[in-house]
Amino acid sequence: MPSTLTIARFSFRLSLAASLALFLLTVVSCSSDEASHGEAPGKPAGVAASPEPGTQPTPPAPAGDRAPYRGLWVLCEGSHRTLEHPERSRALIENALALGVTDLFVQVYRGGRAWFDSSLADPAPYREIVDAHGEDPLRRLVADAHEAGLRVHAWVNVLSLSSNRDALLLAHLGSEAVQVDRKGRSVLDYPQLELPEPDASWYRVGTPGVYLDPAAPGVAERLTSIFGELVTRYPELDGLHLDYIRHPGVLPFVPGSRFGVGIDYGYGSASRERFRRETGLSGPYQDPSSPASSKLVNANAWDAWRRDKVTELVAQIGDATSAARPGLLLSAAVISYVDRAYLSLSQDWRRWLEDGLIDFAVPMVYTLDDRLFRYQVEAFGRGADADRVWAGVGVWLFAKKPERALGQVAAARASGVAGDVLFSYDSLVDAPDAKAESSLLRTLVREPPGGE
Repeated sequence: MPSTLTIARFSFRLSLAASLALFLLTVVSCSSDEASHGEAPGKPAGVAASPEPGTQPTPPAPAGDRAPYRGLWVLCEGSHRTLEHPERSRALIENALALGVTDLFVQVYRGGRAWFDSSLADPAPYREIVDAHGEDPLRRLVADAHEAGLRVHAWVNVLSLSSNRDALLLAHLGSEAVQVDRKGRSVLDYPQLELPEPDASWYRVGTPGVYLDPAAPGVAERLTSIFGELVTRYPELDGLHLDYIRHPGVLPFVPGSRFGVGIDYGYGSASRERFRRETGLSGPYQDPSSPASSKLVNANAWDAWRRDKVTELVAQIGDATSAARPGLLLSAAVISYVDRAYLSLSQDWRRWLEDGLIDFAVPMVYTLDDRLFRYQVEAFGRGADADRVWAGVGVWLFAKKPERALGQVAAARASGVAGDVLFSYDSLVDAPDAKAESSLLRTLVREPPGGE
């Protein structure tokens, strides 16, 4: 029998197709995006046992009336590289337990390269680790984490290839798979992956990198296959965590294309042709034979269509991974400014929650401004989907003032959201004076955020 989430995704597909057929496309105006409760005997208090493949992962049991989840992002190419050094996994787990962590978000796909056994992505990192240590690093880490009662989510950078211009994926899809800006320039042609002059004097790419266009031929299918392979080969995983599931961001950002100013993306020739074919509308350029970035037509429909292509990718990944691994939790690290995500980055993550396409979202509330942080998390905590929002906290910003990090996580816990996720493990163990009593890690361990 199909799951509720599968039915929701199918319904989303039907409603989207109907909308496109009727042409009812409308618009409203920076790295690194749950169910029953239970507690397993013999596990640390408040942490659920790891589920058997094919069953729904059980979230941690509440402490008192309610104990939010706590996640920890673990980088694959940070300074610590836990997957590349299996002997470090025990320290990771010990530190995670001391921090009150319930869920590890372990990065296994970045720059088109895989830290897991893959025949579809570039498996060079995985093979190097296996050659050096003789065992699968992800499988070992998941086994160790489950023994300690921690859940593990495979964290993947979806549409970003980082700075990898020579990614194996591009050899399969071609350069047409890469994002093209409004002026018709491929990101591959950017110097140092930054905007060329004269735009560089006025704009900055928020996170420079090679970005894939989800509307370009073959992109969605290839990515869906890669992540389907991941959860099939590792059925013990508790979740799949999507990151960089959006268009590139440019500062200052523009609220959609209809004003004809600024820099945005998705203008590859194949994507523009697909838009015209699927909607029956002209555009986005007024004169396709002589594109002018300031002369666009059907801009609201164009913006909505590009946003839908990202949403469709989320749905496709969810369909494929839930079919391969029923009960898998699907989540996304998302931009915390909801309007900006929607208008400028084609990331309608509120819709993903409303339509049941993901199980929970992690808005990355990274800021040094404590008042702004509180405003944002309190807004999430008052929202209809508060029980499916975890606040991403940039604790790395406070390496020299760890009490500030403690204050932000406490504010997140008081806001009413379902949990928090700390970015990142590397920043905690590598902060200045890491062995000092006042270090970031020791402060958070000594005074667990949230007061458990």
